[in-house]
Amino acid sequence: EVQLVESGGGLVQTGGSLRLSCAASGFTFDNYAIGWFRHVPGKEREGISAISSSDGRTYYSDSVKGRFTISSDNAKNTVYLQMNSLKPEDTAFYFCAAALYGPFFSFRDHLMYQYWGQGTQVTVSS
Repeated sequence: EVQLVESGGGLVQTGGSLRLSCAASGFTFDNYAIGWFRHVPGKEREGISAISSSDGRTYYSDSVKGRFTISSDNAKNTVYLQMNSLKPEDTAFYFCAAALYGPFFSFRDHLMYQYWGQGTQVTVSS
């Protein structure tokens, strides 16, 4: 059974930090990229970061570049998203997802992803 389980969300003040985790199981982790998306009701789902499990290549949206860092522990099949300098506009429900990695991988395109986690809420207070 494929599972992606997010953890680490919560409430934090502006300027604070959180680290999200995405624990994966049930598929060949090294063949996939793991991406992070976030969603605010009334807005489109936003792809914010991804990492290739095979070569470690990372991807970031402009909205989080320089503040968020994605990393992977392949031995644990777990991807982390370190979020620093959080802003109220980062408040959203955060999901991780897994996509078969290849030359046409586009981290922002949610249609690229085959598996999704249940998500975790991140709230940044002003």
